Amino acid sequence: MTVRVRFAPSPTGMFHVGGARSALQNWIYAKQQGGVFVLRVEDTDAARNKPEWTEGILNALDWIGIRRGTYEGPYFQSANAEKHREAAQKLYAAGRAYYCDCTREDVQARNGSQHQGYDGFHRDKGLEPGEGRALRFRTPDEGATTVIDLVRGEPTFENKNLEDFVIARGDGSPVFLLANVVDDMIMGITHVIRAEEHLPNTPKQQLLWEALGVKPPIWAHVPVVVNEKRQKLSKRRDKVALEQYRDEGYLADAMRNYLMLLGWAPSGDREIVPWSVIEDEFRLEEVNPSPAFFDEKKLRAFNGEYIRALSLDDFIAACQPFLANGPWDAADFDPLVFAKVAELAQTRIALLSEINQNVDFLFLPEPPTDEAAWAKAMKEGAADLLAATITAYEAQEDWSPEALKATLEAVGAERGLKLGKAQAPIRVAVTGRTIGLPLFESLEALGRDRILTRLRTAHTRLTA
Repeated sequence: MTVRVRFAPSPTGMFHVGGARSALQNWIYAKQQGGVFVLRVEDTDAARNKPEWTEGILNALDWIGIRRGTYEGPYFQSANAEKHREAAQKLYAAGRAYYCDCTREDVQARNGSQHQGYDGFHRDKGLEPGEGRALRFRTPDEGATTVIDLVRGEPTFENKNLEDFVIARGDGSPVFLLANVVDDMIMGITHVIRAEEHLPNTPKQQLLWEALGVKPPIWAHVPVVVNEKRQKLSKRRDKVALEQYRDEGYLADAMRNYLMLLGWAPSGDREIVPWSVIEDEFRLEEVNPSPAFFDEKKLRAFNGEYIRALSLDDFIAACQPFLANGPWDAADFDPLVFAKVAELAQTRIALLSEINQNVDFLFLPEPPTDEAAWAKAMKEGAADLLAATITAYEAQEDWSPEALKATLEAVGAERGLKLGKAQAPIRVAVTGRTIGLPLFESLEALGRDRILTRLRTAHTRLTA
């Protein structure tokens, strides 16, 4: 038997990080088993059926390494609409489903104050198909439905606790439960790997598989992804869009490494590991069923480690999309100057989007304006220090970082200042900020003329 798994997202306008985690788990499992990964877009909701949203899914999968052309699909659920209807009628003809015209209010009225499910009111009334009549599955009265789950063992559900659930609406259109089952049958899906939020539907879907005469798949319900308050990640409340993380400068390798740790861990006391190790060691049976905390701070730290592990050339290349949108005129950006400081910047950023604020002073006509930084650095004596530094740097022949440091150290010592105190006004005058790249390497990269101009401008402002 060839293992066939599927990832079946809805085109909702953004790609949820929890969905990305499930996609990666399906992808690895298929690869380990020599099987097939199928992409199916569940597009039957017309309000969500926009080509650009489907393209967004494909782009997001490309980014995390599940590249188009290496999997089967994408298929579209809407293409199977007629087969969904045929399956519903097959169940009705076999007596496994019946029509019901109860409204939600009718059911609530019969249940009184108790919040119970449908009570089977029309189960044996023999209603014929008609407008506004939903088709309900006839759930067995006795016995239990056991789900074979690679993550959760064999959860068992008493059939008497499963209501006669709707499989086709009053207009004849099949609901998600049935459409999902029929699609999986058509595509020969052998293993369904998905989030645990779908577990309550699983006994119902398994009963549908059996009623339609097909062996159910093997299930694997991986833990739900939660925020720091242990609430399920919600797009209305939490930062969940994979595209947003990508656009902020997270590396795909860092993201997929972190996502795979949501409910699972590689061998040994390690978390940051090559993708090849994850592909080799990941086992569905080892996934922890408890909710998995999506810790953005930890992800950020992961990303910083991955950035520092890049070769310098790769780091420079990765920064280009962000540098191309810097706050400077394009003509003022000098790639050779950036290359001089790139290695220094690489050790200081956790997101690629942070590169601009670290190097902008090199390519702007004037340093960025930060009044808080100015007030913090330009204390009493700063004007005298600036004047002395200007005089010293005007006579400076050796413009190396070591020589520039020695000169400022001497100027500061003459005024009873250690280097840390002496360099604060210089840094703000030149870079506009109190923290950033190493000062003396920055002075070398910026060049004598621009350094002296900025020091003079700062001195003038202080003495005006």
